[in-house]
Parts: sequence; C-alpha cells; structure tokens
Amino acid sequence: MLLCLVFAGMIGCRHTPDEEQIRAAVTATTEAAEAGKASDAVAALSDDFDGNGGQLDRQSLSRLIRGYALRRQAIHVLMGPISTERRGERMVATFTVTLTASAGVLPDDAGAYNVETGWRKEGGEWRCFTATWKKAL
Repeated sequence: MLLCLVFAGMIGCRHTPDEEQIRAAVTATTEAAEAGKASDAVAALSDDFDGNGGQLDRQSLSRLIRGYALRRQAIHVLMGPISTERRGERMVATFTVTLTASAGVLPDDAGAYNVETGWRKEGGEWRCFTATWKKAL
C-alpha cells in the first residue's frame, strides 16, 4: 500500500513545465504549417486569436495554409530559439522566424521576422491568443 502511494505521488509530480509546453506548441504549429496541415497549425490558437492587430485571425490563417497546400506550394520555416517569460497568469514567447518558399509563393512576405506571442491557459492547455510580428532588420 505504501509503495502505491509513493508511485502515485511520483506520477503526480511529473508535469511538463509551462515553458516546455509552449515551446512544443510553437514547434508543432510551425511543423504543421510547413506540412500544409491547416487544422493542426491552428490547434494551439485560441478561438479569438488576433494576429498583428487584426491582420490575421485563426480562421484566416487556416484558410491561408489550406490555400498553399491545395496549390502544392511549399512554405519553409526556420525557427530561432524560443524565449519564454511569465507575466502573471499568462506567458509570452518570443522568437525569430525566417520564411522561405517555393517559386511564386510569398514574394513580399519572405524573410526574417521578430515574433512575440501571448499565451493563456484554456481548459488546462496553453493557447496562443495574440501574436505580433515585424520584419527583422
């Protein structure tokens, strides 16, 4: 009986740190976008996600990824290190991303960007509710 309590306690202590959960979500989102899997790419986004002050919402991003996939146009994403910072009950993740693409895709949007994302817990899961990006100089 005592061994069962010890093992139950050890299992309960195994919790992936919030920072790792967010890094994993960013990586999964990036990989899904590259693979053209729109629903997987937006899985970590909240329903009210706001990208760059209204330029892109969750549904728009999903449609954009689907459109590239349907035209068989590949998008490639090179991620820099992901930094996280706790701000009260929320988290902020910042990173750089470089977008490249197959011919004819993203001619104006290709390049390096500085990205800042805001995360909050929804139903026990971290969800990205906001993101801002600007071209890196």
